[in-house]
Amino acid sequence: MSDQGTQARTTVATPQGFDFDKLRRRPDVEADNLFAVDASDRLILDEAAGALAVAGPGEVVVLGDRYGALTLGAAALHDVRAIRVYQDALSGEQALDSNAVAFKLTNAYRSHDLGSELLTGARVVLLQLPRGLDELDEIAAAIARYAAPDVLIFAGGRIKHMTVTMNEVLRRHFGALNIAPARQKSRVLIVSTPLAAAASAAQAWPRSEVHEDLGLTVLAHGAAFAGTGVDIGTRALLDVLDRMKPDAETAIDLGCGTGVLAVALAQQRPRLRVLATDQSSAAVASARATIDANAVAERVTVARDDALTGRPDASAELIVLNPPFHIGSSVHAGIALKLFEDAARVLQPGGELWTVWNTHLGYRPELSRLVGPTRQVGRNTKFTVTVSTRR
Repeated sequence: MSDQGTQARTTVATPQGFDFDKLRRRPDVEADNLFAVDASDRLILDEAAGALAVAGPGEVVVLGDRYGALTLGAAALHDVRAIRVYQDALSGEQALDSNAVAFKLTNAYRSHDLGSELLTGARVVLLQLPRGLDELDEIAAAIARYAAPDVLIFAGGRIKHMTVTMNEVLRRHFGALNIAPARQKSRVLIVSTPLAAAASAAQAWPRSEVHEDLGLTVLAHGAAFAGTGVDIGTRALLDVLDRMKPDAETAIDLGCGTGVLAVALAQQRPRLRVLATDQSSAAVASARATIDANAVAERVTVARDDALTGRPDASAELIVLNPPFHIGSSVHAGIALKLFEDAARVLQPGGELWTVWNTHLGYRPELSRLVGPTRQVGRNTKFTVTVSTRR
C-alpha cells in the first residue's frame, strides 16, 4: 500500500483523567457486547513499558489499534510523542481521532499507510495481532524491511484468537521470538532481530491470481477479505450481474473488497461507470490493483469511505453488496444494517440494491423495511441473493 501521512495534531496532551473504559467505538457500531478496549491492549502496554520509557519521539509505531487504546495509552501513560499509527479500518482511524479529542491527546500521533513513512527508523512497535495470517505476514515483512535493526515488537491478542502458526509467520521475518506470560486470557509475543533475507518479502504484496473461469485477475494485500480468491457469496452475485438494473449508467460496489464485482460489472457493461468503496485500507489498495490489472481504470474509481458517508443522497442507480456478518471477532448484524441504511439513503427512487447474505441471517425483512420492496433472486442452504427497490 502506498505511503501516505495525514495532518499533525496540535492540542496539548495530559494524562490526567485517562481511563481506558471511557474510550468509544464511534463511528463503528456500539452495543452492550462490543467494547473499545480489552485486556490485550493493557497487557501490550504493560509489557512494552520499559521500551516505551526510553524511546525517543517518532520511534514508536502502533499497528492494528482498533479504537485508540494502544496509541492513547502510550501517549497518556508513558508520555510518548510523535507516535506513528496504521489502522486498516477507516472507522478505527475516526474513533482514534474522536477519542484523542476527548482526552486532549490529538498532538500525540500521526496516521500513515503501511509502508516506509510509517516504519522507517521504528524502534518500538505495538501490534494488535490480526486474525489473518496473510495480513500478519505483510505487516511483519514491512517491519523487517523498514524498521531499525534493534526494533522491539510487542505483538499481542486474546489467546483464543492466537495460533502457533502466527509464531511461524513471525519467525520467517525475525530471528528472535519470546512468549510473555499470559494474563486475563491475553498474551504478548516479543519479537526482535529483523532478518535481512526476509526484508525483501514486503515487495511480494499485493499477490495476484488469474481466474480464467471468470476472465479476471485478482490482486490482494494481506488484510483483504478472501485474498486473491473469489468467495462463494461474490460468485452468487456474479451469476446475476446481467439482471441488475439494465438501464443503469452508474453503479456502486459497496464494501468492494478486492474489487471483483466492480471489475466484472465494468467488463460486462461497457457503458457503466462504477465506484468501488470500502473502509479497509488494504481493500482499497487491492481494488485499485485489481482494476489496473484488468484494464478498466477509465470506468472504475475507488474510494475509502465508512459505508457511503461521502456520497450524496439519491445519487446512485445500482448498488451491489456482499456485507460482512461480523465486527472484528464478534458475529453481529450491526454492520450489515448500517450498510443497508446508507444504501437506502444513496439510492435514487427506483434504484436497486442487490445483496447476497448468509441464508440463516434472514435479512429480507430488514431490507424491505430500510430500502424498499425486496424479492428473492436466488437461494441455497448457505446464501440468499435479493434485490431491493428504493421506494
